[in-house]
Amino acid sequence: MVFGVNYRGSSGRGAAFSRAIVADWGHKEVEDLLAGVDHLVQQGIADPDKLGIGGWSYGGMLTDYTIASDTRFKAALSGAGTANPLGTYATDEYYIQYNQELGEPWRNSALYIKLAYPLLHADRIRTPTLFMGGDKDFNVPIVGGEQMYLALRTLGVPAQLIVYPGQYHTLTRPSFLKDRAERTSVWFSRYLLSSVP
Repeated sequence: MVFGVNYRGSSGRGAAFSRAIVADWGHKEVEDLLAGVDHLVQQGIADPDKLGIGGWSYGGMLTDYTIASDTRFKAALSGAGTANPLGTYATDEYYIQYNQELGEPWRNSALYIKLAYPLLHADRIRTPTLFMGGDKDFNVPIVGGEQMYLALRTLGVPAQLIVYPGQYHTLTRPSFLKDRAERTSVWFSRYLLSSVP
């Protein structure tokens, strides 16, 4: 089964709900996601030994935040995400948001370091993770996935990095869309359905 969470910081429940995570990424939305997973496990709907997580864009970022916060997930997909806002400052299209929401890094470096906890605390991560993105993505550049991939490989956590040439934030080439679907299926099947490590 696939479970989607309308976590704090997303839309559809008013301005206060959307603004709940301002300058506090990877906190309340991770709590909301984990509360939903806990509920499904308690109801007997989800098997706690076969949990996967994944997303694209902020969903990829949220995946990084979640696997750095909780080790229950047996497989993850982080697509077009980042776990280090300092490392993507001025490399993506969100420089106005960074300055307005987080402040300039030279004035508010402690917040940038706090928000980079998936990368800076990668040694907490145990989840095999598939990182994906386009090499022309200026929305959330592939460097975010590359950093997390290298961190997990350095730590001996199973990880793969797939970079789609000529692709932006949204994949458009049919063969790449097919490849992403197939790789995702193989990755989750390997770690959630198979006994092979």
